[in-house]
Amino acid sequence: MAKMTTAELRGYQQICGKDGAMVAIACDQRGGMRTLLASDPVEQARITNDMLGDTKSDITRYLASAASCVLLDPLCAVPRVVDEGVLNRDTALLIGLDASGFDISPDGYRLSRLVPGIDARRVRELGGTGGKIMVYLRADKPEANAHNIAILRQCITDFGQEDLLLVVEFLTYQLEGESLEDYAAKTPWLVEEGTRISLECGAKVLKLPYPGTPEACANITRTAGNVPWAVLSAGVNHATFLGQVEIAMQNGASGVIAGRSLWKDCISLDRDIQRERLKTIAVPRLREIQAVIGHYRQKAA
Repeated sequence: MAKMTTAELRGYQQICGKDGAMVAIACDQRGGMRTLLASDPVEQARITNDMLGDTKSDITRYLASAASCVLLDPLCAVPRVVDEGVLNRDTALLIGLDASGFDISPDGYRLSRLVPGIDARRVRELGGTGGKIMVYLRADKPEANAHNIAILRQCITDFGQEDLLLVVEFLTYQLEGESLEDYAAKTPWLVEEGTRISLECGAKVLKLPYPGTPEACANITRTAGNVPWAVLSAGVNHATFLGQVEIAMQNGASGVIAGRSLWKDCISLDRDIQRERLKTIAVPRLREIQAVIGHYRQKAA
């Protein structure tokens, strides 16, 4: 397993809370956030990057300030949240490298993309504690992954040369013509094997989809060894995610990097409504997640 350097370890410590667990608020979404702010495609198209930046600033100020870290994008949110004094001095900053959406190969596989001009050096210039890269993987289809693995290796090498923390995330996806039942049955294995691929590429910190079962969580922990992994929320409802966090923590996870499950029904183009919902709905949800994580960190101590 790749071992963190001293500088990377310091960055990792900063994205964790005092108990050593990751509790990061993810709001680097662009397209997905537009669909939550407006249901009509015409209205979605009218939502500018600056308007998304308003929402991300509010999430940072009112929700992420209660966490150890926030994950933001370099198009709408950064450097704005730093330059405008929105980002709490005690909240670490991860900056996303992946572009919104994906291309499709002739065979129907998802091809990940990077935000142009954003590399480790630029992340450091923007005040980032570290970066985050997300790629799509289908471990059962090696031909689907070459492009995305090349991106992953490129980013890991770049951040290694700059001695800067990089969190590696991958998502699986349903193939065209694949039934939901078949995909669901494969998901635990796909997440386990995607973890193995990421580790072989040199990942040192992982952000993973919930793999579906306690056994799969335990298998991931065994495979990862000393490499910490956080579970992502994938937009499931809060009660569901809370249960997933408990199972993941019981089986070796090191925390969460969560977004939509916390704030998806709190954001609004009316900023007064948005701020009130973030304070009264999203923050209490975060406190519940922190309580679950704190319980299992205390037991492990």
